[in-house]
Amino acid sequence: MTLDLRIFTEPQQGASYDDQLAVARTADELGYSAFFRSDHFLAMGGRDGLPGPTDSWTTLAGLARETSTIRLGTLVSSATFRHPGVLAIQVAQVDQMSGGRVELGLGAGWFEAEHAAYGIPFPAKRFGLLEEQLEILTGLWGTPVGETYSFQGAHYTVKDSPALPKPAQDRIPVIVGGNGLRRTPALAARFADEFNMSFPDVGSVAERVDVVRAACQDAGRDPESMVFSAALVLAVGKDDAQFERRAAAIGREPAELREHGVAGTVAEAVDTLSALREAGLSRVYLQTLDLQDLDHLELVASDVRPQLG
Repeated sequence: MTLDLRIFTEPQQGASYDDQLAVARTADELGYSAFFRSDHFLAMGGRDGLPGPTDSWTTLAGLARETSTIRLGTLVSSATFRHPGVLAIQVAQVDQMSGGRVELGLGAGWFEAEHAAYGIPFPAKRFGLLEEQLEILTGLWGTPVGETYSFQGAHYTVKDSPALPKPAQDRIPVIVGGNGLRRTPALAARFADEFNMSFPDVGSVAERVDVVRAACQDAGRDPESMVFSAALVLAVGKDDAQFERRAAAIGREPAELREHGVAGTVAEAVDTLSALREAGLSRVYLQTLDLQDLDHLELVASDVRPQLG
């Protein structure tokens, strides 16, 4: 099984649109399959976040017109940020603008401080919002042209929607993930094309894959139809010295990165990615935190990726 490598960025930590465009174009030219970004409005970990946040779907709309083949998406948009009808229109439009290259990662939201900073409501219970949003999004996109869509739930009501516009793709891939062992796998089995694990311990991946595969079977779905992926921080060097410089640039300790990320020398990165593939993953999102270091992407593309088969 080949391992699909994608670039995943965190622009809220400090990145302009042009910074993101440079990374997306470089990833496109180097043959990575996708450029994904987080959907956050506030920097974390003591960063100032300058020049300030950029909206994920506004950014992806721009990138849709300025890239050619790379797929584009969020890991993940928050159900608290947008009403599902508006999000359905936004995502479908960006999919049209990109010629059918968009994917949607959607989560319940967790970062209360960014909601407070921008006046966004942050309800205590959010899983129900996520479930209904997934129901509405897939329902709107899947309604045939000329028919209408309605939905009545505890959180949202949709009445006689024309369910337009339609995406360019027959189905926009939907990504659901999380650390829960019951509700989230069941939700993914109902709605998702891909189940994503956020920064897992490598040793836990196989068990978590099995849990989601069992949820698919319980839902009457073929587990082979689910893509399994993980997001892990990236810090790789040609040698220890280059790796340590890259670790310092993102404010992380080398030993911690080696334990929790795709990190170290090229050989170490290959070993980690190979172990993830053996555990059942077919895709890894490489969390790229230094968006100025485009040589980092080149190194992985030229020295790591060819060794993965």
